[in-house]
Amino acid sequence: MTVHETITNMALAARKAARGMAALSTEVKNRALLQMAEALLAQRANIQRENDKDLLAGREKGLSAAMLDRLHLSDKVIDSMVTGLREVAALPDPVGEVTEMSRRPNGMQVGRMRIPLGVIGMIYESRPNVTVDAASLCLKAGNAIILRGGSEAIFSNLALAKVLQEVLVAENIPAAAVQVIPTTDREAITTMLALEEQIDLIIPRGGEGLIRFVSEHSRIPVLKHYKGVCHIFVDSSADLQMASDIVFNSKVQRPGVCNSLETLLVHREVAAMALPIIGKRLAEAGVELRGCPETCAILPYAKAAVAEDWPAEYLDLILAVRVVSNLDDALDHIAQYSSLHTESIITSNYANAQRFIREVESSSVMVNASTRFSDGGQFGLGSEIGISTTKLHAYGPMGLKELTTKKFIVYGDGQIRL
Repeated sequence: MTVHETITNMALAARKAARGMAALSTEVKNRALLQMAEALLAQRANIQRENDKDLLAGREKGLSAAMLDRLHLSDKVIDSMVTGLREVAALPDPVGEVTEMSRRPNGMQVGRMRIPLGVIGMIYESRPNVTVDAASLCLKAGNAIILRGGSEAIFSNLALAKVLQEVLVAENIPAAAVQVIPTTDREAITTMLALEEQIDLIIPRGGEGLIRFVSEHSRIPVLKHYKGVCHIFVDSSADLQMASDIVFNSKVQRPGVCNSLETLLVHREVAAMALPIIGKRLAEAGVELRGCPETCAILPYAKAAVAEDWPAEYLDLILAVRVVSNLDDALDHIAQYSSLHTESIITSNYANAQRFIREVESSSVMVNASTRFSDGGQFGLGSEIGISTTKLHAYGPMGLKELTTKKFIVYGDGQIRL
């Protein structure tokens, strides 16, 4: 069977499975999720044996230590997946929720019911734990899912899928509700992206190159974010110790993720006081500062920023710093360079905080909080399947509800339109 035939058959099976998934009771879905958690624990040794194959191949290919770490299904990672499955089982089921019921003048009742999206295609890199996280959310939301992980994790992903499918079959749920594409051939991706009649949504998760490739080649709607160029603006009324703590956490705690800070904006009125406090702490943590002329005049150890620094997603211990005249300048800079991911203002001025919240268009906008909180788990969504910076369908971290949509429902007693 060719790659094209394999992927097409998988999509047809997923479409058929999705019909039954939409009708599953909450009890059945939760039981399956909890059984999956137990199965992962029981099959830990087998899963790790398959993971060892990926790790060995990765070392032979010269993958970096960071990449190998992301690939490794350690006891801690498996325990985390088990915890995630149990947490998803504990979340309220959004499917079937009816809202906005109203009675029309003719006596007819009109409302909206939350329903699954159908079939989700997910394309992702490196982390095999994403296989379980995505499958659990799609199962709870009543969707079927086709997963295409990176070639570096093929044995791990197939082993995890086998464990999940065995539980589905035991619970009389079609195994095709969770499928991992069994080939590393790139044709599998291009074939999947063309199956618009079988797949309802594509979610790419990985580097900017992967996401742009998927967006450019897909005939199916794509939920995406290309990169995370996150900003913090230190207002003139900011508590400078708070600002220092928040900036440090946003940049240093985990610099290689999309919700880490990439550009710091500081109000000119407090720059001479704020920058030495913030800059010294960052420099001691190994952060390279790239500043505007005013920043460099205050912090002699900062490097001069160039035009390419303002839209840059460093994903590293590097921070662009700019002194701005006021809130208007900060808003203008963010509007020009933001990737619509996350922005935060540090201020004690209520009016400025409210204006920042209203006028910044990004999917997560914060007041006096670290950008690192821009995360589905931190926002109370449970597990997160990804982050969308496209405004249609979902915007920001995506949890269970973002894997559903709403249809109109009507109750009548014989009404006809005149």
